[in-house]
Amino acid sequence: MFEDNAEFGLGMRISIDHGNEMAKSLLNGLKDQLGDIADKILANPQSNDIEIDAQRDNVAALRAKLANINSEEAKHLNEVADYLIKKSVWIIGGDGWAYDIGFGGLDHAIASGRNVNILVVDTGVYSNTGGQQSKATPMGASAKFATAGKELPKKDLAMIAMSYGNVYVAQVAMGANDMQVIKAFNEAEAYDGPSIIIAYCPCINQGLNMADGLSHQKDAVETGSWPLYRYNPENVKEGKAPLTLDSKAPSKPLADFMASETRFQVVNKANPERYNMLLNKAQENVNEKRALLEHLAEYK
Repeated sequence: MFEDNAEFGLGMRISIDHGNEMAKSLLNGLKDQLGDIADKILANPQSNDIEIDAQRDNVAALRAKLANINSEEAKHLNEVADYLIKKSVWIIGGDGWAYDIGFGGLDHAIASGRNVNILVVDTGVYSNTGGQQSKATPMGASAKFATAGKELPKKDLAMIAMSYGNVYVAQVAMGANDMQVIKAFNEAEAYDGPSIIIAYCPCINQGLNMADGLSHQKDAVETGSWPLYRYNPENVKEGKAPLTLDSKAPSKPLADFMASETRFQVVNKANPERYNMLLNKAQENVNEKRALLEHLAEYK
């Protein structure tokens, strides 16, 4: 069941960590017979691709030595030696899962402190099951169960994750800033703890030409509907603000973005007065969110 996505990913992480601890214990017990290769493996921090590749070579050399040791411990270590190589766990799902039906599990995963990476593909609606509103649906959008336009702003999953203080958090949009996306993925992978990347992903349920998906992401960023930022707890150790704001202040009104999507315009056609009320409230939310992000980026 997709609502259990985070729990299964966390279980994989715990299993890998247990395998690593077991392998290290066996390795320490055989150090006298293994020589320098054991020290090389235990001393390698595996903090980048070069070091991880070196660890693969180290483990191959370890297996060659283990072949000459006749003991149950050596046999067991040979079976679990791959756990000595750093392994990455990525949990991937949509906003319906992350914000809504699977949020309890996702929250449990990031609260565990374990080194799990989470990618949320945010379409702002239950795309798989017919276009029902999710907690990620933005204010003013029409969706099943919110046909007159959603009255409340979308749930701020990123801020919830940031509140833990030890979670790497990024909000990205490939069509607006592809280099920021690459930075976020590299930083999330390198961060030794929970990380979550929330990526904007236009959906056909929004009522736009999907061929224009990337340019639409750019419009979302330029109007402030989807700000770009990275929150890295490691920055605090260096006396820097944990939050890096990667998008400029909105250069266009939110009305421009909402005018480009059918999910907003059906509300406008059905009830212009209600649409304008929701548009004004949504613009206020954009302004407030920008002020908050700028404040967080000015850490002293």
